[in-house]
Amino acid sequence: MLQCSGIKPTIFELDKDRSSRDQGGIIDLHADGGQLALKEAGLFEKFQEIIIPSAEALKLMKSNGEVVWDENNSAAAPPETSRDRPEVDRSNLRNLLLDAVDPDTIHWNHKLLQVEPVGAKYNLHFSDSIETGFDLVIGADGAWSKVRPLVSNETPYYSGITFIELQAHDVSVKKPWLNEFIGSGSFFMFDEGLALIGQQNSFDRIRIYLGVRQPESWMDECGINWEEPKSARGVLAESYFGDCHGDLKRVILEEATDSLIVRRLYMLPVGLSWEMRSGVTLLGDAAHLMTPFAGVGVNVAMVDAMELAREIMRWKDAFVDGDATALDEAVKVYEERMFVRAKKNMEKTYHGLVSHFSAGGIDERVGLLKKRARMLEERRKEQVKA
Repeated sequence: MLQCSGIKPTIFELDKDRSSRDQGGIIDLHADGGQLALKEAGLFEKFQEIIIPSAEALKLMKSNGEVVWDENNSAAAPPETSRDRPEVDRSNLRNLLLDAVDPDTIHWNHKLLQVEPVGAKYNLHFSDSIETGFDLVIGADGAWSKVRPLVSNETPYYSGITFIELQAHDVSVKKPWLNEFIGSGSFFMFDEGLALIGQQNSFDRIRIYLGVRQPESWMDECGINWEEPKSARGVLAESYFGDCHGDLKRVILEEATDSLIVRRLYMLPVGLSWEMRSGVTLLGDAAHLMTPFAGVGVNVAMVDAMELAREIMRWKDAFVDGDATALDEAVKVYEERMFVRAKKNMEKTYHGLVSHFSAGGIDERVGLLKKRARMLEERRKEQVKA
């Protein structure tokens, strides 16, 4: 958006290049979130080309193996199950955005260490260089942002949840049972203190996320040898998911055997805000880090970027004409709206965290899905009558 309006920002990226790091699984873009931002950036048609067909399908199971919701069987699926939240591979989405940006704009392999105020401007200290004289620094540098300390003393805190990510590769050939069990989209099992989430990915892969509610020290002190994936999966299946149905334990023990990564999940305080500081702002996880339990993080970040770009473009001429307060006005309006949006979604995400790790979480999710299906069916009938 800035580029199309004649503004050339400078982007410093930590990654060595666009393919140096796994970007994670699939993500759904909401009509009032990521899709809206892509439309405004003129990228919506290209986005539709990378959507993963049928990946919106949901399958929900209780820990005893009872399937309580399944959208994979079209004949049995509830009416109007589409949520207008198409799924896309994160790496494909990133490439779509990168391809739209002037390559000279992006400076790869830059690890930011510190932002130094110098008068009304800022210098950026990287691990191997210093870049000077910036009027506006936008911190989109994630959970452990080096820009955030300029506006807030808050740092992420442990959410109470640790994730163990497993993967299965070449599933259509090597893991047909798992392929069928997970379905064409996403799979969820919630129980007290436990969650198992499955997700179809591009490149014929499935990711499995095992969530456990444990202390922050658990990963280091639980006695599991994470360097030995087979034995680690065995301990997880028997000691933590031991009361679950045999099919769920099979996923852990026999099916998702190609990778194991363990990580703690962190978050920022719900409703975090700060007094505006001239020449600095934040967006995305740097501003409002959340756990993934509402599926809104990327969508909110993309709306952040869209609205900040709008305001910068609106004040562009005044800044060019020498109005030193123009960028501050843009940031002020952006942050006021961002704080409201962030708080709403952080509250939703925190509720999702509680629900995902409660014995009644699956029933609550099914109730919401049924309510929405009824609402959409009633709307469809009204449209037919009209």
